[in-house]
Amino acid sequence: MANGHVVMGLGSAEKRRSTRDAMQFIWRFSRDESGIITAQNILMVMMFLMLGGLGVDMMRHEMVRTQLQSTLDRAVLAAADLDQTLEPEAVVADYFAKSGMGDYLSSVQTSEGLGFRNVYAEAEIELKTTLMHLAGIKTLTAPAAGAAEERIPNVEISMVLDVSGSMGPAGSSKMESMKNAAKTFVRTVLGDSYGERGDDVSISLIPYSEHVNIGKDLFELLDTKKHHKHGFSYCVEIPDGHMEQTWLNQGHQFEQVQHYQWNYHGDRFDTSNTVCPRDSWAEVTTFSRDPEQLINQIDQFTGRAGTSIFLGMKWGVALLDPDSNNLVKGMIAKAQADSAFAARPASFEDENTLKIVILMTDGENQSSYRIAPWYYKNESHYVHWNNNNFWGYLYTKVKKHYNNWYLKYYEPATGDRLTADTCNIANERGIQVYTIAFEVSGHGADVMRDCASSPSHFIEANGDTIEDDFKSIGLQINKLRLTQ
Repeated sequence: MANGHVVMGLGSAEKRRSTRDAMQFIWRFSRDESGIITAQNILMVMMFLMLGGLGVDMMRHEMVRTQLQSTLDRAVLAAADLDQTLEPEAVVADYFAKSGMGDYLSSVQTSEGLGFRNVYAEAEIELKTTLMHLAGIKTLTAPAAGAAEERIPNVEISMVLDVSGSMGPAGSSKMESMKNAAKTFVRTVLGDSYGERGDDVSISLIPYSEHVNIGKDLFELLDTKKHHKHGFSYCVEIPDGHMEQTWLNQGHQFEQVQHYQWNYHGDRFDTSNTVCPRDSWAEVTTFSRDPEQLINQIDQFTGRAGTSIFLGMKWGVALLDPDSNNLVKGMIAKAQADSAFAARPASFEDENTLKIVILMTDGENQSSYRIAPWYYKNESHYVHWNNNNFWGYLYTKVKKHYNNWYLKYYEPATGDRLTADTCNIANERGIQVYTIAFEVSGHGADVMRDCASSPSHFIEANGDTIEDDFKSIGLQINKLRLTQ
């Protein structure tokens, strides 16, 4: 019995110790702060995972964005190339397709005009995230955008305008329509006042009829001393071989054109319509940026004499050839050209210069005659033919054998051939040739069409459209200036 009591007592004591030990453990555990480290570690691990996921997704996003931007940059550069014959949109799309990114091209916008092309494109890729979705970010967008432009900042223009008799006198509907159109073009390109549009665009004005009066100042810069016969007007004969080149052979001794009135039909006593025009408004104006000067000259235009398109075209092209730079400098020294253009005409190889001829006519090349040399060889002859109408004199004074007094200098077919020669070499040298056939059809229109740089450079105009036609060319040039 006693032994049994002892055993029971020991069991109770052990239970009490066990209970006490358990309570002490719980108390110590509850007081032990080292357990907090485990919770912090769990939170930190989760944070590191999120940050790592963010880094992976962002690196992947940047890699794709860089590839997308690189493809876009190369695409717009190729599309903006002025020598590129494909449509800009097609070029950009092709670059993206070959890079395996064709589905990501959003838009392509192009703007182009005379001498410039601008291409802007946008693309976008939406990427699914790998770990950032844990933070609720399921996708990232990789955008790309860029633009490229190629442009030609300097523009040299020769306006070659027909003022022959068929245009009618000042005040006639045809002449006034042409004058208004030409003045609109000048204002569109140069503005309303001198220097308003800077010095990137220059205009040379070449009125032509049966011949081209280059004016005394330009005449004296050429080698004309040997054949300088009179001071009534200032045209020079240009050898046919010179029409096959853009330049004017300044080593050549130019012969002054006879000053006389040729009227086979009409008033045979008139002396105002000489083969070489005598009026100052009919003289060539070189390298101007003064709209008032040009408009005042255009306002004085009136129809006169015959038509020699090839001579007008030759002077328009010659004033764009770099060999004429010494002539421009000479005209500047005489205050007959703007000093801002002392370096013009620029080289044909100058990628920063665009050269343009605007050639307008209302007809076609006609025959042109000269007095036989033996009746035009001294001062008394020069004065005589200045004072007398050639055919009026022959009919009233000579009457017989008058065919010996003159010779045919140009046939219409010769004029057409020389026009083609000058137009062809101009186009070969990169001159942009716009031709305007004003109320012309048939053969005359064909000559102008063949002269133009492309079918889109040839314009058939009438009295209702000619102003808009001139303005459309001017707007292209003005748009070029504004993109600089």
